[in-house]
Amino acid sequence: MKTLMATDGSKESTTALRTASRLIRQDGNEVDVLCVAPEFYPLKSKSRAASANQNKIRQHYQRRIAQETKAILDKAMTALLSRSIAAHTVSEIGSPADIIVRMADEYEVTVVGSKGKFTAANVGLGPVASRVVERAQGVVLVARELTTDENLRVLIAVDGSLASINALKVMREFFNLSGAEITLIHVKETPWIHLGLEREWFDYATDTFDKSDPEIQLEIEFQREAEAVLEEAQNRLDKLNYSVSTVIQEGNPATEILGEAENGDYDLIILGATGSVDAKHHMLGSVSAKVAWQAPCSVAIVRFIE
Repeated sequence: MKTLMATDGSKESTTALRTASRLIRQDGNEVDVLCVAPEFYPLKSKSRAASANQNKIRQHYQRRIAQETKAILDKAMTALLSRSIAAHTVSEIGSPADIIVRMADEYEVTVVGSKGKFTAANVGLGPVASRVVERAQGVVLVARELTTDENLRVLIAVDGSLASINALKVMREFFNLSGAEITLIHVKETPWIHLGLEREWFDYATDTFDKSDPEIQLEIEFQREAEAVLEEAQNRLDKLNYSVSTVIQEGNPATEILGEAENGDYDLIILGATGSVDAKHHMLGSVSAKVAWQAPCSVAIVRFIE
């Protein structure tokens, strides 16, 4: 197993390193810590004197950025060593998002903080993290502050697709969740949700439905499917002696997942980045960016390639 942890020295990226060191399995895990420095872009000028001056500025920049990069990586190493994790350091120059996405192909797990140094405080996910979530392969962990190191609470979104099954597999293989309380959530995406309507819109006090009503039959089918999906997922986890509970919600998947995460004080959300596409439910992957952006806790997005 190989893990890439990106840092820019910000508070959020340092928090991400500490959180990841608790959540990710340590045995047999080879960790690389990456710091990407911005590239120097000289001013355009045809003057020889200006060009010579630009070269001096470039050399000065390279010396200063090398010192700053080393200081950031040293800080990251200290944070990891406090968690008994030995790591290798990697430094690059260029676009942080592009380099992280490119390097993610070589790792099973890529860790990023929610925001960088210059991201506004009221923004849920910075531009680098957003691009990594959308484009990087494998598992992307947007790591935020844990409420506690013990008795972790983990929320796993399942929809019966290969992506959510793969997310369960990844959770077992890559994450250290021993003793965690795990909740499986399935969100029923009923047709009226995609029309922008509430369920009550279809109900009237004077209505009398019988059991043959197509709408009633559809609801029964959704409920049966939800129970079957959760039962299969729970069976996969019960063999590993996890404490597992289940939740069925109805509505927009991202909204319901975020609501459960907020109300349940979870430490980690795990979800697949793609899912089944059929008449019953949309791709789970379409909600992954929204969950990563707005979640109050860490989010692990498992990219599934069919």
